[in-house]
Amino acid sequence: MTAPDAGRGIWDGEETRTFTGLPRDTFRILHVSTGNVCRSPITERLTRHALADRLGDPLWGGLVVESAGTWGHEGAPMEANAETVLADFGADATGFTGRELLDEHVIMADLVLTATRDHRAQVISMGHSAGLRTFTLKEFTRLVKAIDPATLPPLEDGMVARARALVRAAAALRGWLLAPTAEADEVFDPYGAPLPFFRSIGDEINEAIDPVVTALTGVPART
Repeated sequence: MTAPDAGRGIWDGEETRTFTGLPRDTFRILHVSTGNVCRSPITERLTRHALADRLGDPLWGGLVVESAGTWGHEGAPMEANAETVLADFGADATGFTGRELLDEHVIMADLVLTATRDHRAQVISMGHSAGLRTFTLKEFTRLVKAIDPATLPPLEDGMVARARALVRAAAALRGWLLAPTAEADEVFDPYGAPLPFFRSIGDEINEAIDPVVTALTGVPART
């Protein structure tokens, strides 16, 4: 049995997926916030930018990076301050439109990274066996930093295999490596805030993304 994915591809019941215009073997990263106009768009586009910077491949070795919002402003543009933050990092904000988080997004995601613990709880409450592949962004970063890259599949095995192993390793560590405070795993909402606060949130997100992309690609950020 197969389930449609809004015309973008199908789930074939195994570890591989088929998408129009994408490699057969893909790994989907889904960033989730509230409105999908501030935090998750910044995170999505900074992740794409970091992957392209390290790999130079428009398909990033089979990694697909998307975003949605638990109260997503469907079809809405990114907040202007969010676009400015992306421009500060040299990332591309063009073509973005907001999406409301749907079951199909969670079903198709191999890794869900949320802005807050509340978002994480909402994703997990949707079901679809999402618990072991859903983390807050900062939680996942904290766990990834504790994983020895030598324990992951070599890059010769492909980035998708490495990404799946990274998620499994992070899930195994979650009960052992706890956050120092409840707020340590949160990215606060800059919606309606002035540009300096947006920029501080952008810095937080970029700092959290860097170790994750390095672990996925085996390539550190350029200095």
